[in-house]
Amino acid sequence: MKKTPLNEEHRKLGGRMVEFGGWEMPVQYTGVIEEHLAVRNAAGLFDVSHMGEIEVRGGGGLAFIQELTINDASLLVNGQVQYSALCYPHGGVVDDVTLYRFDGDHYLFCVNAANTDKDFAWMEAALEDGGFADVQLRNRSDDFAQLALQGPASEAILTRLTNTDLKKIPYYHFYEGLVAEVPVIISRTGYTGEDGFELYFAPDCAETLWKALLETGAGDGLLPIGLGARDTLRLEMKYALYGHELSEEISPLEGGLGWITKLEKASFIGREALRRQKEEGVPRRLVALTLTEPGVPRADYPVYEGERRVGVVTSGTLSPSLRVGIALALVEPDCAVIGTPLQIGIRSRTVAAVVVKPPFVRK
Repeated sequence: MKKTPLNEEHRKLGGRMVEFGGWEMPVQYTGVIEEHLAVRNAAGLFDVSHMGEIEVRGGGGLAFIQELTINDASLLVNGQVQYSALCYPHGGVVDDVTLYRFDGDHYLFCVNAANTDKDFAWMEAALEDGGFADVQLRNRSDDFAQLALQGPASEAILTRLTNTDLKKIPYYHFYEGLVAEVPVIISRTGYTGEDGFELYFAPDCAETLWKALLETGAGDGLLPIGLGARDTLRLEMKYALYGHELSEEISPLEGGLGWITKLEKASFIGREALRRQKEEGVPRRLVALTLTEPGVPRADYPVYEGERRVGVVTSGTLSPSLRVGIALALVEPDCAVIGTPLQIGIRSRTVAAVVVKPPFVRK
């Protein structure tokens, strides 16, 4: 397994290490619920150095990115971030990504850890097939470590370590500055639904930043956070996880990403398949379900309307914030209406649930 630069730091803090996407990562330190609530109420620090970074440079970079992605990258200005996805010609998802625009000739993709090599190979093939001129594509994942500081106290904590005016960085924008004297890309983004920042920097600075942030934020309730709470936090917000809500078999229209699928663009890989799917009617829709009876839903559990099986759970948990079972599920379109009563098969019984308007936790 691959290891992040902070592997030993996680062990010193009592992190329980597991395999995730080919990496050895901490799933928890003190416990998922405590860590989850720390992020909701104070702040949490995540090591996300396993994520991949792929750089696009050159005058033809924007045209190339427009062909790769389902969102409209031409809308970006310098210092802005965009959530997007890459699709196969049949409409299934290669990966969901964030795209950073430094200037018109310089962009950076952040991609999911387990998909980095696959994404890069797919981009290389698209570059060769498309005949794009003046485009340089480079996998820079080894050049970056990444930390995510998330929670309502995150701005106050980070302010003590930087001269950058964080209030001038809007949501989904970034700035290049210094944090604890380390050169950092400071991005106001995250995967938790809370205010916060994702920090990109050289791997040999990871220990310095990790310790500086934990020490500075100790009085604010800052805790190190593992993958377990990262998953429950994103699930409460109905944020997609690749391999669950999105995959080669699940289109962005099915997975709830119609809002970033810009079919009005002249061309992008998968556009025609997605256009047909929209015209003919999306066969499945992603919904948020709250259990109205005790139970803990999990991925792959069946979903029923009475005796009729109508879908499958993609992600589920006992919400630490709400203390009830919550789930995301792909269901038949007629069952996707808010307020529809459904049932989830949990082992040998069915448990009542209802379709609710996401997110589960409103901020």
